[in-house]
Amino acid sequence: MTGVGIDIGGTFTDLVLLDADGKAVIGKLLTTPRNPADAVHEGFLAACAAGGVSPPEVTRIVHGTTLVTNAVLERKGVRTALVTTEGFRDTLEIATEHRYDMYDLEIERPEPLVPRKLRYEVPERIYSDGTVARPLDPSCLPALADALREAGVEAVAVTLINAYENGEHERLLAKELSRLLPGIPISISSEVNPEIREYHRSVTTAVNAYVLPVVAEYVSQLAGRLRETGFGGDVFLMLSNGGICTVDTARRFPVRLIESGPAAGALMAAQIGARAGFPDLLSFDMGGTTAKACYIEGGAPLVSPTIEVAHVYRFKAGSGLPLQLRSFELIEIGAGGGSIARVDDLGLVRIGPDSAGSDPGPVCYGRGGTLPTVTDADLMLGYLSPGFFLGGRMSLDVARATEAMDRHIAQPLGLSAIESAHAVHRLVNENMASAARVHAIARGKNPSAYPLLAFGGAGPVHAVGVARILGVPKVIVPMGAGVASAAGLLMAPFAFDFVRSYRAPLATVDWARVSRLFEEMETEARGIMKAAGLADEAVALRRLCAMRYVGQGSELEIELDQPLAEAGVPAIRRSFEASYLAHFGTVVPDVEAEVLTWRLEIAGPSHTIEINLPKQEAGSELKGERAVYFGPKTGWITTPVYNRYAFKAGATFEGPAIIEERESTTVVDPGATIDVDERLNLIVTLK
Repeated sequence: MTGVGIDIGGTFTDLVLLDADGKAVIGKLLTTPRNPADAVHEGFLAACAAGGVSPPEVTRIVHGTTLVTNAVLERKGVRTALVTTEGFRDTLEIATEHRYDMYDLEIERPEPLVPRKLRYEVPERIYSDGTVARPLDPSCLPALADALREAGVEAVAVTLINAYENGEHERLLAKELSRLLPGIPISISSEVNPEIREYHRSVTTAVNAYVLPVVAEYVSQLAGRLRETGFGGDVFLMLSNGGICTVDTARRFPVRLIESGPAAGALMAAQIGARAGFPDLLSFDMGGTTAKACYIEGGAPLVSPTIEVAHVYRFKAGSGLPLQLRSFELIEIGAGGGSIARVDDLGLVRIGPDSAGSDPGPVCYGRGGTLPTVTDADLMLGYLSPGFFLGGRMSLDVARATEAMDRHIAQPLGLSAIESAHAVHRLVNENMASAARVHAIARGKNPSAYPLLAFGGAGPVHAVGVARILGVPKVIVPMGAGVASAAGLLMAPFAFDFVRSYRAPLATVDWARVSRLFEEMETEARGIMKAAGLADEAVALRRLCAMRYVGQGSELEIELDQPLAEAGVPAIRRSFEASYLAHFGTVVPDVEAEVLTWRLEIAGPSHTIEINLPKQEAGSELKGERAVYFGPKTGWITTPVYNRYAFKAGATFEGPAIIEERESTTVVDPGATIDVDERLNLIVTLK
């Protein structure tokens, strides 16, 4: 079986073609932002040619994309309406009434994706126990459809009060609107997110509707371009929970693609770390647009039941749109290689959040960029080779980068161009280390206890600098680090999760009702897996519930590791208290516990992959040397430059060193030792 993983980022599109023997062909090319399918088409044909296979011989493509994330961040979804219960039109505006910064008098909240003029009410009401207080009168729907049509609405989100308990009215409304408004996609919360918390459920459903036509159009374009090549296999898409799904499922629930590409990178980092003897680590993924991190424990990425996107203030929890969907706990910790540096009104260097992307790209790309970026700084410092970027397929212009850095950073600050470049590089590292440290401390973790596993095009360039600031003793850089996320796509299992809210004190839970909820979820889950071609015996199920002490505002998820009839209330209470103790260092034995939601996870078999890249090439490990600037204390140092493809297992050498491969470069400063392990990972030990 030959598979291809394709990860579309904001700057580069990465591809990994893997045949049945594990022989890999990797590729990286600039993303085509106007039509991302163009880069996929070009890269797919190039990978097939390099691998000696024809497109019809490829049996499956697994795709990760930032399309949904970018559509929400850049507000480039479609004109979306929200239909809700009479009296609840302003739920998106009221939110949780939480001020994420108590001392900011000019605090900004994220603007709802659906403006007030496109939010409509219908007369109906369902109580919190699911009983109908006021039936929905279908006679009001023709007038609603007329209003939606006149407003030029392209998608509709339906979020009726307490629909997580009873979705009857939402289904009736969607059925009638689909008849009255043919061709307009409708998302209902009882399908997208049947979970307690009105604001979060409304946001999640609104985002799903907002991006649904965008994803549907993109998937159609992608399929068409792939068919042009002769490819006739299956296409699957990566979900934010680390699983993959069919195109049809992605079309129904595009909100679940929100962290598509980064999730694949975390999966790959977990596998690489476990094989290298580091089951607990911090994955560090820095690409062209952003940098993300994920704590991995016991060989698996940490998982969160919620995720926040489109922050008003970068890294500020509470300033974004909260989505109730299961995701790897990915932390956006910093800028990417294409992030733009500038001097603000206070005379301070600021980096990002805007990025030069792939068009025009950093100044040194010579494609029209005029503002200095992180990549320009790294090139000026000698970390990147002007003639070996992307393996020599792309030349970088040092003179242009230096001129832009001098004009926009050095002159306003009264520094030299090289001092400014080092300031940009150092500031990026400080920002990323600070964000990772804050997140670790909030989770009760010691950030210096986790080795850093670096990947992405820019990750290995910055990893040692970030590790030194965090106090991390080791950095791991895998072979093919520049395309690790694309490789991770090929190991992802089919996976999906389902949730139902039923709130009750643990002591009085109606277990017959819970059994019915799980049976309902399992029937739906097995149907999705069957559509993906997986037999019942090939999938595994996990049952979980979210619990808290009565009166608290947040929950902890615990696994129901036995059938409900056998688990028993005391065993569930013990599991909850063990988890509570691990998180908070104490328990509250005299307070009653309650359950809010019940979750079913279903997953097919995961894939362990071996990526056999070129391991040895003719010639010496040492390619040459060049002057590299490691800071004002050391100045310029003549530094050996190594060819990574010539390394053999067991090799050991000292920093400083520049280690080049086609898709990324590893920068090691003085005072570090580099060991090459049996899988040709670089293990950098910091002294």
